[in-house]
Amino acid sequence: MTVHFVGAGPGAADLLTVRATRLLSAADVVLYPGSYLDPEVLAHVSPDAELVDTQGLDLDRITERLVTAHRAGKDVVRLASGDLSVYSALAEQTRRLDAAGTPWDVTPGVPAYAAAAALVGRELTVPLIAQSVVLTRTQARSTAMPETESPAAFAATGATLVLHLAITRTRELMAELEASYGSDCPVVVVHRASQPEQLVLRGTVTGIADAVEHAGLRQAAVILVGRALDPRPGGESYLYATDRDRSAKSR
Repeated sequence: MTVHFVGAGPGAADLLTVRATRLLSAADVVLYPGSYLDPEVLAHVSPDAELVDTQGLDLDRITERLVTAHRAGKDVVRLASGDLSVYSALAEQTRRLDAAGTPWDVTPGVPAYAAAAALVGRELTVPLIAQSVVLTRTQARSTAMPETESPAAFAATGATLVLHLAITRTRELMAELEASYGSDCPVVVVHRASQPEQLVLRGTVTGIADAVEHAGLRQAAVILVGRALDPRPGGESYLYATDRDRSAKSR
């Protein structure tokens, strides 16, 4: 038996991958983050499976559940919101499973920032405007950030910035970013992208904090900052240019 870490995507039941739905339907035990999922996601789970909401459990108790189920010969799915590659505690959990001799694998999910960008219909890498995307977070009630990874340092590159776990610090973050992005730089905040209660707030570096505070957002939101969010066109990709040599020898 194997512990399957599965990215649940941004929360909508129809944004799970085919592999994710197959693993959920076959699982004997499913651990899931109850505060971040549309309940319909669990409709993919067998009615005979044991469901464990992890929002009240610490990492040791979660690991204990995973190891115990594995040793009992059960297939286990550990659902995580978004994708396991960022802010999922995958590293901590798999270190514990390795120490316990418990096998595991990972199934990716649609990341929250991608769902947010899709919802507002924007590409985050627009030619001649921004060709990099920085995924980062800020520190509030969370693990300390490395000193070299400040939002201001990333903003200085001009890349499109995606801020996770930062919604309660929107005002101070925008003050920190204004020097690099400018006061009129577009900002989009997306709360619970793809879920029934999704909310999109559009504004600028100087105005978005007012909108966030008026909406009362406190969690489950991503903040997108950058000139690529401007609806006016930027450059065009050379990959599709009419004058690009597409002969076999040029590939």
